[in-house]
Amino acid sequence: MNTGHDNNSRHDRSASAKWFTDSRYGLFIHFGPYAQYGRGEQVLFREHLDHQEYAQQACSWNPEHFNATLWAQTARKAGMKYACLTTRHHDGFCLWDSQYTDYSTAAQACGRDLVREFVEAFRAEGLYVGLYYSWMDWRIPAFFDGPEKDPDGWQAMKEYMHNQVEELLTRYGQIDHFFFDGVWPRTAEELGSIELVRRMKELQPGILVNNRLGPSEGTRTYADGGAGAGDSEVLGDFGTPEHQIVPDPNRLWESNQVTTWRLWGYAAGERWRSADMLLDMLCECAEKGGNLLLNVGPQPDGQLPPEFVQRALEIGAWLEVHGEAIYGADGGDLIEFVTRGRQTTSGNHLYLIIRFWDGKPVLRLADLISRVTRVTLLTTGQELEFEQQDQVLWIKGLPKERPTALFPVIWVECDGVPKSNIWGQQRLWQGDPSRIADWARTRGSSVYADGEKR
Repeated sequence: MNTGHDNNSRHDRSASAKWFTDSRYGLFIHFGPYAQYGRGEQVLFREHLDHQEYAQQACSWNPEHFNATLWAQTARKAGMKYACLTTRHHDGFCLWDSQYTDYSTAAQACGRDLVREFVEAFRAEGLYVGLYYSWMDWRIPAFFDGPEKDPDGWQAMKEYMHNQVEELLTRYGQIDHFFFDGVWPRTAEELGSIELVRRMKELQPGILVNNRLGPSEGTRTYADGGAGAGDSEVLGDFGTPEHQIVPDPNRLWESNQVTTWRLWGYAAGERWRSADMLLDMLCECAEKGGNLLLNVGPQPDGQLPPEFVQRALEIGAWLEVHGEAIYGADGGDLIEFVTRGRQTTSGNHLYLIIRFWDGKPVLRLADLISRVTRVTLLTTGQELEFEQQDQVLWIKGLPKERPTALFPVIWVECDGVPKSNIWGQQRLWQGDPSRIADWARTRGSSVYADGEKR
């Protein structure tokens, strides 16, 4: 990994990086007074609502059925290993008892510190704890005017943000994961990102901080699914591609994805992605060496939507059987396997995650050059016969019917770390084209069916 700037030390070999990599799967929770509108987390801005009316409704919000223990138990049963809660989104409303504002759940209607309840409940279930914090506050003109137009207002806003982050890191014990968001139109220099992260790591030495710390002078903000995220190419312990799965070459990474079609906060009538589509996202992240942070937007009363719970528990049941192919996996993409599914590796094991089960008794696996010692259908525990010949592995005795409603997994044990030949290392439209010419030459070189020249 890129060791980058020492002011924001990488955790590629640290214990904090190990838990992150071993986890592979986390829960993102977008919860706030916007849930009352049922049109996503950014309804205030996207619909240009009246600020006073929104604030009045926010201050009267009472998520009476919010039960952090039930949330945490659901996440654990779903196979998730960590969770991140939006402590304050772009609307500026805080879910904890902040001494710097009364615009919070603690000071207003429900009178509860939801962050405390979240942290304590998830920690009790053995999950790692993450907190989300928005740099942006749509209510404050100085954030958008910036330090040049309003130096005093900007300085007050900056101090407010830094103070609130310190609150979050000093009141609730160990925090493992911190997710900034909403930088646009500010920069890392204006926000004081470097000094803030330095302070964060003094307070929480093991914490992992994401890359949305603002673009630095001379760098660009790159794609994450939203121009406002402020991804930094050089700052941050982990990358956060949003609505897409793109490995970050500079650091650890997690893909942020919704369980619905688009919105992060609760949206009445939103369409839901299927369990197999969500599981495929998790498998793709693991295959590419990253994590999946899968979002839910709880209902305004604090309950998790039943559509989410159903899908999450389906995936959790799959992980109980197949989790070794995901948790702590070293990534995959060892051989060409798109026509069948996905793959991960761990030690001397190769896991074949079959998205497309064709019902045939034999599976042909090309380009694996390591000697195979054992093959098992992990889904059922059935030992499978196999044969290796000319860098092709034939796996035999597969059942006609798919042995699970989701993705069956075949476990292949090798005599060492699995390795592939040049065809596994260079894929479609990649590498040296001479290998393809040599392969084509095995049938001849003419356009006629038999390859012979006329």
